[in-house]
Parts: sequence; C-alpha cells; structure tokens
Amino acid sequence: MNKKIILASKSPRRQELIKGLELPFELHTYEVDETFPVTLKAQEIVLFLAEKKAKAYTPIINKNEILLTADTIVWINDHVLNKPVNEAEAYNMLKEICGTTHEVFTGVCLRSEDKTHTFFERSEVTCKAISDLDIWHYIKTYKPFDKAGSYGIQDWFGYTAVQKINGCFYNVMGLPVSKLYEELKKFN
Repeated sequence: MNKKIILASKSPRRQELIKGLELPFELHTYEVDETFPVTLKAQEIVLFLAEKKAKAYTPIINKNEILLTADTIVWINDHVLNKPVNEAEAYNMLKEICGTTHEVFTGVCLRSEDKTHTFFERSEVTCKAISDLDIWHYIKTYKPFDKAGSYGIQDWFGYTAVQKINGCFYNVMGLPVSKLYEELKKFN
C-alpha cells in the first residue's frame, strides 16, 4: 500500500487499531452531526454515517492519500444503541444487552480524490446477565460515554460480561481491521 491514510476519527480505539496495520497515517478530527434518517436499520445506519463523515471532510485529498471514516453501532431488538448521553442511559443500555445476544455493525468509508467506497462488518456478541452492582461499577469506573452500546469489548465489561463473539473482535472495538486491510488493497 503506497498511499497515506487520513484517519478522520476521534476514537482512540480506531487510532490504536490503524497503527497496528503498520500503514502510514495521519489523524484529522472535526465535528460531524451524527443524526440519520429514522427509517434506516442496522448496517444502513453505519454506512450512511461513515459516508456522511467522509463528505464532511473539507480539505483536498491528494492523489497519494485515502480518507478513512467509520461509525459503529450496537443493534438490538430492532433498534440502535449509540453512545449514551448520561449514566442513566448507559445503565439502560447495559441492562438491555446483558443476558442476550446483540449485533455490532461498523461502517467504513474510503475516499480518494476521485472515488468513494463504503462497506460494513457485522459481529454478534453474547453477554451474560450481570448484577446491577456490577453495571454501576462499570459505569462509574470506566465512564463508557464514548462507546456505542455503553461498553468496550477490550475493557472490564468485555472481560467479565462477554461470553461469546461470532465475527470480528476488532469490529466490536470499532474498526474491522482485517476486512479494512483487504478493502484498502483493492481500493488503492
């Protein structure tokens, strides 16, 4: 891969994962309104938001650069769990996913000076039921307000509550790196 990646993401997890691919990249952050049409479902939401983030990038993309944007959601009971706005919402989200299996979708948009390509990855995550005490411990200690569904697969909640993952672990963290690597080779 001979192009530099422009990672447009505030997520420290995405930054960590892209570093692991050993590709040259630079970080660029900006504000994007993350609302989406209420008629969208599951992967449609993340594809829409990843492309919306790419369209909101205003600097010129040079011929040796690829812009990478992404969005991750938790999908359960036919509705989306985004990032919680407060402790009560985080509690309600965690209460809903504990003792069930939910889906995690990440949409990715690659944009060059002359083309755009979007794709998504889906993973199933099964969580055991945990006590209210443990849920509140997690919220108070880990403050999961920047995470879809109010949890991080790579932290205490993942260690203690996640029983099984069907699909890409890194997708649940926020970036399906194996699929991304293959898509970048084709996009190049």
